[in-house]
Amino acid sequence: MNFPYKLVATDLDGTLLRDDHTVSPRTREALAAVTAAGAAHIVVTGRAVPWTKHILDDLGYDGLAVCGQGAQVYHAGEHRLLTSLTLDRRLAGVALAKIEAEVGPLALAASRDGLDGEVLVGPGYRVQEGPLPALLVDDVAEMWTAPLNKVYIQHPELSDDALTEAARQAVGGLVDVVMAGPGVVEILPLGLSKATGLSLAARRLGLKAADTVAFGDMPNDIPMFGWARHGVAMANAHEELKAVADEVTASNEHDGIALVLENLLRTTPRL
Repeated sequence: MNFPYKLVATDLDGTLLRDDHTVSPRTREALAAVTAAGAAHIVVTGRAVPWTKHILDDLGYDGLAVCGQGAQVYHAGEHRLLTSLTLDRRLAGVALAKIEAEVGPLALAASRDGLDGEVLVGPGYRVQEGPLPALLVDDVAEMWTAPLNKVYIQHPELSDDALTEAARQAVGGLVDVVMAGPGVVEILPLGLSKATGLSLAARRLGLKAADTVAFGDMPNDIPMFGWARHGVAMANAHEELKAVADEVTASNEHDGIALVLENLLRTTPRL
């Protein structure tokens, strides 16, 4: 059996994972079939490693994963970080001051670097529902005492899209700002994206953009779609991602990844 791509890159939340944070049996089988056909599967997620590794372990996944919006390349089989990029905390502080000067006070959280780096959550920050551990802190100054991969921001009134746009306008070229999911707007090192992390991971496997089909659901997946040969948005995807996708499949709740992979397996000629 052959498969037209050598690399399948999948986002996690809203894409590979269903809303109950599990992967369906059908999707597991489809991914197993394409890897048996010779393709590599790389998870590419905004989650940092501590919020990702338990999912990969449950999947029996032992390959590379790109975590933290591209900041980390993680070897799941060996449980070790291969690369990790941190956010310049001084620049992040300047960027936050500029954003708050435009929109008013923000609620903050921050992801510490490392295999076991905590996510610190400051006063007023609304943590998304789910089984993800977080450490509540009363003083946001505590967030800045150790290396960080990213900072999360929330506004009491602005929508995610409005906050993302206002933050981008305010920070100029200091840092990058992405919207990664409902209630999840992030400040990242300038130039960092899922595409930069995926290109590093793919290079380690001897693969390139032309070998890649990518699946996602949020605006932070746009750079990955720009890098990959073929980008597939889920039916539940943000409209900004659908606008640049090569294809739109069913939702994460209805085996959207499996539908595309099964079709590619059926339509690929056998040698």
